[in-house]
Amino acid sequence: MNFLKKFLQFIAMIVGALTLAILVTIMVDEQRTSYLKVGKNVSANKNSYLITNVNIIPMTRDTILMDKMVLISDGVIKEIGDRIEAEGVEILDAKNKYLMPGLIDMHVHVWDRYELGLYLSNGVTAIRNLWGMPMHLRIKEAVNNDEIISPLFFTTGPKLTGPEFIGDDNLNLTSPEEARNKVISYKERGYDFIKTYYGLTEDLYDAVIEQSIISDIDIVAHPSQKMPYSYHFDPQIKSIEHAEEIIQQPLNYQLDTIKLKEVIDGYVKSDHSALSPTLIVYNNIYQMLIDDDILSLERLDYMNPMIREVDSKAQFDRWYNTKLKDSSIVQAIKNQHDFHINIIKKLHEANVTIICSTDAGIGVTMPGFSIHKELAFYKEAGLSNYEVLKTATINASKTHAIMNKLGSIQEGKVANLILVNENPFLELSTLQKPTNVFVKGRRINRETLDYYEEKAKNRSNLVPSAVRYLEHLIIER
Repeated sequence: MNFLKKFLQFIAMIVGALTLAILVTIMVDEQRTSYLKVGKNVSANKNSYLITNVNIIPMTRDTILMDKMVLISDGVIKEIGDRIEAEGVEILDAKNKYLMPGLIDMHVHVWDRYELGLYLSNGVTAIRNLWGMPMHLRIKEAVNNDEIISPLFFTTGPKLTGPEFIGDDNLNLTSPEEARNKVISYKERGYDFIKTYYGLTEDLYDAVIEQSIISDIDIVAHPSQKMPYSYHFDPQIKSIEHAEEIIQQPLNYQLDTIKLKEVIDGYVKSDHSALSPTLIVYNNIYQMLIDDDILSLERLDYMNPMIREVDSKAQFDRWYNTKLKDSSIVQAIKNQHDFHINIIKKLHEANVTIICSTDAGIGVTMPGFSIHKELAFYKEAGLSNYEVLKTATINASKTHAIMNKLGSIQEGKVANLILVNENPFLELSTLQKPTNVFVKGRRINRETLDYYEEKAKNRSNLVPSAVRYLEHLIIER
């Protein structure tokens, strides 16, 4: 008994030491991003402004309100007009620039707080994280408590999968009861949405949907190959992820326009389902296939170092080795990407809702920067600039009730805004370098946004990132 007691004490010491090491490692890394704390930037300490001489793109309709004023009070748009009198509020002369709602990226994977600054620098003022881990609950809490300057942060829980093992990062459900309990748990822990993934069978999916209705939590669906694609056209599922899944599932890897019409008809009949396309993903696969030096490109310096060393390299090696075995894969991937563009064109023509999404944070898809290329693909699919902007503003904000205060410039909406030099209805590229970004009324100027990029470039936080991922695996297992 004495030996057992000492052994248990030893185990407890080891666990305690590991826990302390994890906490210290996480705290040190978060201290390195203290530049995001509210209070570090004088202008960002304020959340009330009177913006004058500004052209407003409200995104409620295809129009520009010329030479207006906007009053922001305590982070909320209080008044829009030709002439506004306001005392005790800092006046910002927009000098005839263009003010529009901040962009929303509806499919990202966040690995550290440095990435939050990269999103802001690119005009992204709200993100939907779709790979939930404990670290994301801490970020969400810090954002909601106004402790850090960040895009508004929404996150799913960990991915729910079926009983087949498809990776350490997935939670394998084996019974409907377990599925219901996970939904209850994620809601109680503070996750905003449920993410369903590969391998879910119909009985498991039914349990997730039923409990999500009871728990009042929306579902985001990466389609499961264990059931018909049409099974995902459920009112509780607010968006279906990835254009490529349309090809890989209902089209059975064929670029078949007749079967595509059947899928689009399903979207139309459901009358509520939105597609979250992530077109940039397959284009980035194509870029890896045609550029053997892609991992050494400077832009990859903005990726989280753990992802760059593990996931980016693994994806490159996979496609490089595939190309060595079969050179035709290069054209095949290009053809599939082009078909994705056609999917967006046909969905848009059928008035199906499209919400901007990038899958940023994995592979070689950079946080923040990638949204501009994604939007350019929607333009290539035939959407007007106004229709392109809708996908990243008003369309995205309507996806979930908790995001309804975003996406447009209207009285009573949250002051998540970007100020740009040119008219984005004429030139989308002006979104790449907003002169000012407002998050809940707090203003970040271009100099500060550039500083956020500088701090994120070549950051050395591989170990803290690995520790946070290990924390996730320990807690969820």
